[in-house]
Amino acid sequence: MTATPVDPKYISLLWAGPDQAAEIARLHGQLFNPAWSEESVHAMLDHPASTAFLAVYSGPPRTSIGFVLAQLAADEAEILSIGVMPEWQRQGIGRRLVDGVARAVQRAEAKSLYLEVAADNDAALNLYSRAGFLGTGLRRGYYERPGSAPVDAVTLALRL
Repeated sequence: MTATPVDPKYISLLWAGPDQAAEIARLHGQLFNPAWSEESVHAMLDHPASTAFLAVYSGPPRTSIGFVLAQLAADEAEILSIGVMPEWQRQGIGRRLVDGVARAVQRAEAKSLYLEVAADNDAALNLYSRAGFLGTGLRRGYYERPGSAPVDAVTLALRL
């Protein structure tokens, strides 16, 4: 199901800190299995090397529709998790999240941004390719899926 296209001016990227842990955990839980707990999201957001954004539709009603969580280490950064609610996908929100976190970590002097994605996630692979990420490797059987065989992870990098 896809939402009616909305004017991008009604979508904002907001910095997310520990106070938004419950909201991000709620979104994560609707998108991923296994989901991250509120406590694990809070711990990640509370870490000084983390950076995160919530994508918010200004409404009415005001609605959180996506997120990105990343972490810096020296001159590298990694997207740990990113997601957009299904009814809001294919409207450029994922790209805005990727671009927003890339700008943020670049300002923090990161030279590269890394991530991994399930090899069968064609929409995400397409998004990252269009954003300039290049393949760097493969992790066999990385993603465990309840009731089915594990899925490989494709590792990607973006030079900043």
